Amino acid sequence: MTVLRISTGRLRGRRHDAGLVFSGVPYAAPPVGPARFAEPRPAPAWDGVRDASRPGPTAPSPERDFGALDMRPFFGQRVPGDDYLAVDVWTPDVAGGLPVLVFVHGGGFVSGSAHASLHDGTGFSRDGVVLVSVQYRLGAPGWLRLPGVPDNRGLLDVLAALRWVRAEIAAFGGDPDDVTLAGQSAGATIVNAALVDPAGAGLFRRAISQSGNGLGAFAPAQGDLVTERLAAALGVPPPELVEVSDERLLAGVAGLAGTDLAVDGHRDPLLGLSPLGPVLERQPVDSRAAGAGADVPLLIGHNAEEGNLYLAPGGALSSSTDDEVRELAGRAHPEPERLLAAYRAQRPGIGAGRLRSAVLGDALFGAGTRALADAHAGRGAPTYRYEFAWRSDALGGQLGAAHGVELPFVFDSAGGPGLRGPRALLGERTAPELVREVHGAWVRFATTGDPGWERCTVPDRRTRRFATPSATVTDPRPLERAAW
Repeated sequence: MTVLRISTGRLRGRRHDAGLVFSGVPYAAPPVGPARFAEPRPAPAWDGVRDASRPGPTAPSPERDFGALDMRPFFGQRVPGDDYLAVDVWTPDVAGGLPVLVFVHGGGFVSGSAHASLHDGTGFSRDGVVLVSVQYRLGAPGWLRLPGVPDNRGLLDVLAALRWVRAEIAAFGGDPDDVTLAGQSAGATIVNAALVDPAGAGLFRRAISQSGNGLGAFAPAQGDLVTERLAAALGVPPPELVEVSDERLLAGVAGLAGTDLAVDGHRDPLLGLSPLGPVLERQPVDSRAAGAGADVPLLIGHNAEEGNLYLAPGGALSSSTDDEVRELAGRAHPEPERLLAAYRAQRPGIGAGRLRSAVLGDALFGAGTRALADAHAGRGAPTYRYEFAWRSDALGGQLGAAHGVELPFVFDSAGGPGLRGPRALLGERTAPELVREVHGAWVRFATTGDPGWERCTVPDRRTRRFATPSATVTDPRPLERAAW
């Protein structure tokens, strides 16, 4: 056990294979009572030595079921308790001066945890990087738009965690002036929002966006629509939703899944997968193109078969029909036939299931990722694009390069529990050289700002395609990109 001191008190951590880890360290006060829907407040001090050797509480969240696919390593174990606005810090050495990677987990804005085994920080700690994994408010407390309270409280939490890092990370051996903000899925969409938020200026030196969406924010009218529907479902006026228990809010939000949130000319950016997320006047892509945000180096990309995660576990990758493909395209794009024609031209002979997956993956992640990369590069900022194309053989080979499959490669956690087997994220195969390559690129970027391949510029759009073997290519799938 090791004890160190930060401004709020002393912490007892534990040793691991590559240094020390301090779990459940509060960066803000517990969000209880009136604070549940308020801006985050500073964490209170404590007496004595706080035990940070074990995972702390997690934000209230529902069970997530991906059918035949075991996603427990992604979501982690739920731990009850109020003091969940906290971070886990993995450090190789408390002596100081090390680069810092702040990671924001995914989970559709309603679930996930910093403690998930997939986010084990041993690999980064071993390679000289201090890893800080952030927990933030999920579901209605984090993202529901309500009268009289600030919007996007989950984003405010992440910004508060970054301010905590700036003030406290030196005690853990990190350099507060050398911080990279990273996130995956919902976490990457939060990173995209932080990138263009004036409140994020100066809090991070670089950014990483893994399978996020620069076009993934809800318009205020859509946020209001969600609030109205949730209030009606729970039988209370919208202002009184702040008084509803977490349990009832979880059930009410779950009941809104799949509903159409298209309103006032705005399409549903999450296509019914989640009714909650950032509510912004402008999409991050538009804000960045207009000059908002910092010219920080950005590592940004997505997976080649993102949509497989949502289709393969339930058998829909094999059973999809042309009608289902057309219905999806109609919800995702104002000119669905033109969109589908571009995909068929780019991928001759593609069947209905694969076509549905490709359109779904780009609607949720790919199109917004490419657009944000273009906007960032268009401002002259260092931009590095990637596409993760290694295919998992899970679910009889149908999972492929699905959403989330890159995470064990990024964290060098591919040997972790629950990741191998026919129903596990990585299936039966291994790719140790690719693990070293991907993880090494993230370490280099967090250390130097250069992951090891050419910058993305418009119109070349150079992209590192991670596979076996990997290669740097020019503008992969240009017909699909242009169709969006």
